Amino acid sequence: MNQTDNEIPARGLTAVDPLRHVFEEALGMAPSRNRMEGRAILVVGAGQRPLEGEERPPLGNGRAISLICAREGASVACADVNVRAVEETIELVKKTGSRAMQVLVDVSDPDAIERAVKEAADGLGHLDGMVLNVGIGGPSGLANQTADAWDAALAVNLRSHMLACKYALPLMKPGSSIVFVSSTASMRPGTRIPSYDASKAALAALCRHVALEGENLGIRANVIAPGPIDTPLGREASRARPARSAQRLPFGREGTAWEVAYTTLFLLSHESSFINAQVIVADGGITGLQLR
Repeated sequence: MNQTDNEIPARGLTAVDPLRHVFEEALGMAPSRNRMEGRAILVVGAGQRPLEGEERPPLGNGRAISLICAREGASVACADVNVRAVEETIELVKKTGSRAMQVLVDVSDPDAIERAVKEAADGLGHLDGMVLNVGIGGPSGLANQTADAWDAALAVNLRSHMLACKYALPLMKPGSSIVFVSSTASMRPGTRIPSYDASKAALAALCRHVALEGENLGIRANVIAPGPIDTPLGREASRARPARSAQRLPFGREGTAWEVAYTTLFLLSHESSFINAQVIVADGGITGLQLR
């Protein structure tokens, strides 16, 4: 699978390097294995933010997830608040030969979430996978936190996920799977943003409840918690807090959005049929190793 101009690997990763655990999958170059043939997937947060000062930024997680699902044969409903960003994702998805549809949604609006889920299910004909990949930050530190900023972050980072699951569960087929995209900031204060860290941590509890209600419907739910990933958002975070990129990293590198996408693909696929209500950490081991 050749890369397109928009499918840029993480900084400094250009070739397979087993010593650093860089393989074709991490570079977005692995061939399709038709793992999602016939599936219909809604990806909420399928666009990505622009990155000032860089002509060819790396892929964001939502765009990579949409592309991997499409490459593996799924039809994809790409949902986002940014029209241009979601149109760019759809253009890339269509190049894979898979079907794509656009869903515009502002997840801070509760009514818009119900409309978006129904639109995706109607447009694709059915729905048997959903990825919830949205989140915003806020003020750094408790001293700068306000009630309004806290509520705004939790509305996007947590409430929207609850509502999406509320509306999706009755529409999803048995054998379906839901994936919440969290962060290792849910496990330690990695961002210094209390609203972000708290809301991402709460996704694990929400996921367990969704999995509990989903079991009788034949629907699974799991969380992926990425660590330092080279995405537009990751590079913005490093600009704001240089210590993020200066820390010692497992295998001497950040992860790629493709690696997040492949983990998400596994959780969506029937290959993970006995994995439910779990948090899967994709961080190269940084939260489990004592790196100095």
